[in-house]
Amino acid sequence: MSKTYSVVVVGMGKRGMHHAAAFNANPQFKVTGICDIDATRLAAAAAKLGNPATGTDAGALAKQVQPDVFCFCTMPNLRTPMIQAGLAAGAKLIAFEKPVALTSAELHAVRDLIRAAGAKAVVSHQHRYGAHYQKVKEIVASGALGRVHTVYGTATGWMTHMLSHMIDYSCWFNDYAPGVWALAQAAGRAKLGDNHPSPDYIAGFVQFANGVRGIYECGAGAPDQPEVAKWWGKNRIGAQGTEGFAEVLTNGGWRAVTKRGGAQSGEGAMNYDLDMPPYIADMAAWLDDDARVHPCNLEHACLGAEIMLALQRSACEGGQVALPLVGGADEQALLKAKIADRPVLVSCEQNKKEFGLT
Repeated sequence: MSKTYSVVVVGMGKRGMHHAAAFNANPQFKVTGICDIDATRLAAAAAKLGNPATGTDAGALAKQVQPDVFCFCTMPNLRTPMIQAGLAAGAKLIAFEKPVALTSAELHAVRDLIRAAGAKAVVSHQHRYGAHYQKVKEIVASGALGRVHTVYGTATGWMTHMLSHMIDYSCWFNDYAPGVWALAQAAGRAKLGDNHPSPDYIAGFVQFANGVRGIYECGAGAPDQPEVAKWWGKNRIGAQGTEGFAEVLTNGGWRAVTKRGGAQSGEGAMNYDLDMPPYIADMAAWLDDDARVHPCNLEHACLGAEIMLALQRSACEGGQVALPLVGGADEQALLKAKIADRPVLVSCEQNKKEFGLT
């Protein structure tokens, strides 16, 4: 008989409820505790989740419940205290939202904490479960593109929301070959004070150890995807090779041209109802069997996080930044000190509104 694992979920906003509902819908999980600083929202969530234990202090609730899984869906400035709370309560698996950390100093610290505790950790790059993402990965892995020489990701959403996704899925297409160096530029200060603090636009290049080149753009200057209506879904991630290309649009399906198959395309859009169940099921599989490592595991996420932070360092300090990163830094402070105080130039009219330029 499969084991049932207890779960505490911290943060009862949109993403927290997605997680909590998906955990409860899987017979191998039971949400035994939920936490939020908003008591009204907490009570409403509890009524929908079978009335688990509740609390406004994540650490205290975790110690009380001692869950197998500690999941938190909070703002990115709370990574360290949440991970500490989950580990202190003895959680076997920590699940949390991207990005892994806002700075390389924090990234290295939380990675070391989790490694030292011997805990598993999963980062929510769950878009990959979409059928259109899976199709592009299938085409790339089949060899239909010939020798892959370039992977890429663009998103009009700002960096701390979207760049982690763009890098992770392109690294997935490239079999998680590690980065060797990064080079980038950044512009615009409007989103530096956002709850997902970011330059308004960042763009750069990454050299991977297997010779593949990565190209990334995120924010106001990133290219529009006019065939996609939903602004947050204007994301394009793909791979190019000697015999073709394949790419996915988060809310616009997939398309490919290959020497073998000619032009191909298909539908697909990000859908939490479809993407969350397999993401959660893979956590149960990993808890059941150490060999069944979750596709969104922390080590993969940290490869992408270092690339994301190296791009920020390069944008602030100039020149190439070697990977893996040596020593920790405060990339947020660097961005605030170095980015010029002038409005970002946008790629399309819709970006003017989203970046406060109208």
